[in-house]
Amino acid sequence: MSLSSGLEGIVAAETILSEVDGEAGRLVLRGHRLQDVAGHRSLEWLIGTLWTDLVPAPTDEPTLRAALGEARLAAFDSVAPLLPHAARLAPIEALRLLLAAVPDDHKAAPLHLVAAVAVGLAAVLRTRAGSPAIAPDPRLGHAADLLRMIRGANPSDAEVAALETYLITATDHGLNASTFTARVVASTRAGLASAVTAALCALKGPLHGGAPGPVIDMLDAIGSPENAEAWLDAALQRGDRLMGFGHRVYRVTDPRSDVVKRAVMALGGAAGRIRFAEHIEQAALAVLARRKPARSLQTNLEFYTALLLEALEIPRDAFTGVFAAARVVGWIAHAQEQMAAQRLIRPQSRYVGPLPRAA
Repeated sequence: MSLSSGLEGIVAAETILSEVDGEAGRLVLRGHRLQDVAGHRSLEWLIGTLWTDLVPAPTDEPTLRAALGEARLAAFDSVAPLLPHAARLAPIEALRLLLAAVPDDHKAAPLHLVAAVAVGLAAVLRTRAGSPAIAPDPRLGHAADLLRMIRGANPSDAEVAALETYLITATDHGLNASTFTARVVASTRAGLASAVTAALCALKGPLHGGAPGPVIDMLDAIGSPENAEAWLDAALQRGDRLMGFGHRVYRVTDPRSDVVKRAVMALGGAAGRIRFAEHIEQAALAVLARRKPARSLQTNLEFYTALLLEALEIPRDAFTGVFAAARVVGWIAHAQEQMAAQRLIRPQSRYVGPLPRAA
């Protein structure tokens, strides 16, 4: 048997949901280029597009929007008893608790799980700050209601557009670590809630969804443009990973990074922060090219995601939770697709331990 460490280059599933072309820097979401969707369509439209013929839920945009609004109301009631416990945890761990409480036989599991991530994250952030959790408004779009529930005030149209663009961008991305986890669990017939909860656990890791927060930590540590090259060079010399750079698949610029960068620039208020980040970005790319010339390490989604979520006044330890609010849509679609395939995912390992000693 041939070995591919990390399953590099191994095709483990066929999917109609998304194509990630690392050589061309292209992301296709069920037949639509990311650039043609983000900023032009609603999150509800994309959910319906991804879920059509896979997920037992309404998929036309108006009906799904209304159903998701009602699901947020139901999720608010279901998370309320757990808030005193969940609010004592880090946001992503609080979401793990809340999702684990969803039964696998929940009749409206797909919509409830999407709603529970958004409602649960907002409620936990409010509760730990000593403020009352805010009930959903089912008349609003999902992105607008998420931001309203987190911040306790109605966001501007520009802020909603920025968040919705990010959520669309992060909804699905091929067979990434968390999506693969969802498919593995779904292949055992464990149930949709179990698959989504397992995927969330995979997303938590700093090499996957846990990266955006540390991008802000890096920018704060650098402090000023003149410190950039020396700080970055020293970090690489220590063997540190520069958060927001490099991707397992993309060999050119991550197309999601460009989309999110435009979204955060459209907010306007963070112009100085953007200029500083652009300086750090260029310095980092130069240092990476000099120190790691054999590898193409470009800006990835997390770099400008961190700036966008910071501009929206979302706490940095909640960045991964917002990522989950988007990616849960893709997890559900992939889990349903895997269950329809009726095939248990069961790769093999190669034993390299000691052999039994001869008698």
